[in-house]
Amino acid sequence: MRRDATAWTLVQGVLAPLQFVIFLVSVTLVVRYLATGEGYWLATTSVVVKTFALYAIMITGSIWEREVFGCYLFAPAFYWEDVFSFLVLALHTAYLAAVLLGLGDTRQQMLLALAAYVTYVVNAAQFILKLRMARLDERRASSTSPIAGSHA
Repeated sequence: MRRDATAWTLVQGVLAPLQFVIFLVSVTLVVRYLATGEGYWLATTSVVVKTFALYAIMITGSIWEREVFGCYLFAPAFYWEDVFSFLVLALHTAYLAAVLLGLGDTRQQMLLALAAYVTYVVNAAQFILKLRMARLDERRASSTSPIAGSHA
């Protein structure tokens, strides 16, 4: 009930698919660059936009977690998802650092972006599966609880 009562659920519901669309565009641009050597700045810009979208969803997600579970991160219900989220954040941030500090060549930077994206996909799948299981549990619980006034 707390999950559905907070406005942060809607924020997450908007940011998550938006971030996924940004990811799809960006991964296409990164792969295009790696395949053709063209469009480095466009690919780089897309990864930066994706990274800031990730930061936004992580910040608002921690607020959501606080309202629903009473702590900003590492609530028992999402502990491993949060742990893996830090790997996702670390790789995206490492990409930003590599670009800003000129570490590695452009191909290595794009490969780092792809590594960050692989972790993002795994992490997104973790959250989707967890939320899907929670919804199924809610349905099971509501279908097995007696309805008020019934003569079951």
